[in-house]
Amino acid sequence: MTPLEILSATISGQASPRVPVFCNLLDQGAKLLNIPPKQYFANGEYVADAQLKMLQHYGHDNVWSAHYVGKEAQLLGCKDILFADNGVPNVADFVIKSWDDIATFEIPEDITQQPTWQAMDDCLKILSSEVGATHPICAYVTGSTTLPAILMGMDKWMELVLIGPVELRDELVRKCSLFVQQQLKAYRAAGANVIIYANPFGSTYFIPKKRIVDWSMPWMQEDLKQGTGSIVYYGGMAPINSVIEMVIDKLKVNIFYPAPEDDIRESMRLINGKGLTSGVLDDIKMIHWTEQQTRDEVKRIMTLGKTGGHFLFGTGFMPLKLPEENIIAMLDAAFKYGRY
Repeated sequence: MTPLEILSATISGQASPRVPVFCNLLDQGAKLLNIPPKQYFANGEYVADAQLKMLQHYGHDNVWSAHYVGKEAQLLGCKDILFADNGVPNVADFVIKSWDDIATFEIPEDITQQPTWQAMDDCLKILSSEVGATHPICAYVTGSTTLPAILMGMDKWMELVLIGPVELRDELVRKCSLFVQQQLKAYRAAGANVIIYANPFGSTYFIPKKRIVDWSMPWMQEDLKQGTGSIVYYGGMAPINSVIEMVIDKLKVNIFYPAPEDDIRESMRLINGKGLTSGVLDDIKMIHWTEQQTRDEVKRIMTLGKTGGHFLFGTGFMPLKLPEENIIAMLDAAFKYGRY
C-alpha cells in the first residue's frame, strides 16, 4: 500500500500494514539546499525540491506545501517578514496596527492572483505531479478566530477578544473567515489532499470552553462550510481533548491532531472510532533527548495508540535544532513499532 492508501485505510478503519507516520519538516529545506531562507521560501520549486529530497532521505509519509505561517499575513498585505538562519520566519509588519484599521482591512477577491501565492502554487503543482497519487500532501490554514493574531499581534488580538467591542471583533473574524474559505478552495484545487486547520482559539488552553461554544465554534463552522473532508483539527500544539466531542458533533471533522500534553488514551476514548487520533511527539523536548530516549518515547506512543486502530503517529513542526540522529531514530522506531 502507498502512504496515501495507508492513511485512507486508517481513517476509514480498514486494514493496513502499519500506522501512518507524519514527520513535519519545513525549515530544514533551506538548510538542505544550502539556500538562505528568504531566497528559499520565495521559490516554490526550491520548497518542492527540498520536500521531495527529505521524503526520499527519511522515508516518512507526508510532504508539505506550507512555507511558514506568515505567508498568510503576506497574502493579506504584510510587507515585511523577519527571516532567521536558525529559526522560523516571523511577521515583522502587522497589517492591522490599530483597531481603526479593521474598517479598511479588505480580503482580496482572489488570493491566487496575489504575487505571494505563486510560490505556493508552484510548489503544490510539483508535489502533486510527483507524489500526489501516492503520498499525503499537506497544506496549512489558520482558523479565522486565530488568524488576527498574526495580522495585529497576539496582545492586541487578545485585548479585542476579551474586552473590545464585539461588533469590531466579529467584523474582523468575518473577513478572516472569507479568507480561510478561499484558501481551502485554492489549496484543494492546486493539489493538497490533507489540510491542517490550525486554531488555538478552538482550544481551552487559550479561551474558556463557553467562549468556544458561543463564539469560536460558530466561526469554525463558517470556515469549514465547504466540507470537512481531508481536514485535520489542530490546536497549534495546544491541548484539544476538552473540545474533541464538540468538534465531532458540530464540525464533523474525523482527523484529530492532539498536543503532546493530551492523554492519548483519553483522546481515543473521546473519538471512539469516529475518526483518526494522532499521537504527537513532543519534538521540542526531543532536541535534548538521546537516540534511545527518542526511540523509547516513540514506542510508548505507538503502544498506547495503535491497539485501537484509527491511529496516526506525528510530530509538531520540527525545530531546526533537532539532531539528525534523533530524527532518524524517531522514524526508525515509528516504522518498527507501528507495524500491525
